[in-house]
Amino acid sequence: MASPSSPTAYTVDFLPTALEELASLPKGTQIQILKRIEGLKGDPYPAGIKRLKSTEKFIRLRVGNYRVIYEVDGKRLLVLVIKIGDRKDIYETSLEVLARRAVQHMITKK
Repeated sequence: MASPSSPTAYTVDFLPTALEELASLPKGTQIQILKRIEGLKGDPYPAGIKRLKSTEKFIRLRVGNYRVIYEVDGKRLLVLVIKIGDRKDIYETSLEVLARRAVQHMITKK
């Protein structure tokens, strides 16, 4: 997927629930995931991502057996990490619930 060119780095923010999910993982996995998330600052659309089929503009990033669901706000140059989890149960929470959490987070951050 082609990435839009941007001379400015993006900022990465996490929903509080995503931080809790990350903290619950083994340290080695946390480091792997954080490295990949850090890479989103320079290119929020790296090779291998997948746009999820939902009304929201969620993107899925693979990190081994784990998935990171995030969205990109190009106007604010922001990558918002929505959810982090094992591939077998990452989609147990509906995308609509995740969308509400994301909107609420953005409102409180203004």
